[in-house]
Parts: sequence; structure tokens; C-alpha cells
Amino acid sequence: MTAETPPDLLGLEADPPREARQRDAEQTRQEILEVATLAFAEGGLAGARVDEIAARTRTTKRMIYYYFGSKGGLYRAVIERAYAGIRDVERALQLDTLPPAEAMRRLVESTFDYHHDHPAFVRLVAAENIEQARHVRANATIVRRNAEVVATMRHLLERGERAGCFRPGVDPLDLHILINGVSFHRVSNRHTLQAIFGRDLGDPAVAQAQRRMLVQAVLAFLQPG
Repeated sequence: MTAETPPDLLGLEADPPREARQRDAEQTRQEILEVATLAFAEGGLAGARVDEIAARTRTTKRMIYYYFGSKGGLYRAVIERAYAGIRDVERALQLDTLPPAEAMRRLVESTFDYHHDHPAFVRLVAAENIEQARHVRANATIVRRNAEVVATMRHLLERGERAGCFRPGVDPLDLHILINGVSFHRVSNRHTLQAIFGRDLGDPAVAQAQRRMLVQAVLAFLQPG
């Protein structure tokens, strides 16, 4: 023991507080998930390599297996986190505080923007469909969180119907598919659409025009009478 270092500080240096260790562990886990998201989005489950993911983080392949158990466990955690991202954004909209038409507008805009801003999410969902959604089916958390969006849509449609601004009988899942179909397709097929039709869907002006079109189409579809 040196005169410059008190005994209590020596203990802190040798054994960081539990809270600090937990914080560092969570930061490491999130860093792995960030890198793994890009890796699985680029190569799918089959193409992504755990050693390459480890090399792009501040950890090791062994540590990745410690946190996630296996490559499949890491992939499932990535998919769960990806779906949670868009559901958290939707929840933050607080749609119940808005008039029905404005709430629907905000939901459509948010869905469009999320897909546009998160192409890795689009690629992950496309890759999971190649896997026939077997990891999504096996994850009760993903199924439960995604069921929330249909419940939210149903409640919003019912509010609009009672207010007289939405026509009755609209299926909430069908409307969800309509909104997400446009939002997803323009990102997933961006490169083939540009190659065939010569239009860059990543151009901000093009994106804004398509965003307005989708909002107007949905609100027009919901008009009563």
C-alpha cells in the first residue's frame, strides 16, 4: 500500500462497484446488438459470422456466446430489438391524446419515416421471411409486442368511427398491411425500382412526395360515405 493511495480507493480500483459492472455489461451487450444488426441485415442468419461481429466490437467471440448463448440466440435478440424499436416509436406518439384524423396522420407518417430511416430493419424483416418467420414464431415477446399495433389501430378506427370521421367496417390488420406495405416496399425494392424506372427513392424530395401521397391515400380511404 502506498501513502498516495488510501485503502478504500485501492478497493474501488480492484473491484468496481456492481452498478458500474452492470452498466458496462449492458453497454457491451448493446454494442454487440448494434453491430450484429448490420451484419444480419447484410448477410442474413446464414451469411453473418460471429467472429466478424466480434472483430467489429470491443469484445470477443467467447463473450458474445456468453451474452447470447449461440449465433441463433444473437439473431433472435437482434430481431426482437428491431421490432421493439418501431413499436416504441409508435407508443411514444401518444395517439389517444390526438383527434382521430390527426392521430392517423401521425401514425402513417411515423411508419413511413421509420422504414425510410432504418433500412437495416427492412432487410432484417425480409431475411426473417426467407427463414419463414421461424424465429419470430418462437418468440412470444415479438408476437405480443407486434399484436399491440393492431390493437392500437383498432382503437383508433373505433374512435374515428364514433367521431364520424372514419367509415365503419375497416379491418385494422388490413389497414396496417396497407400502410406498412408501401413503407416497406419502397425501401426493400429501392435499388430494383431505380434500375428499372430511373427514380431514386432515397431522394428527399421523392420521399416527401410519397409520404404525402400515402397519408392522403389512407385518409381518403377512411372517409365516410
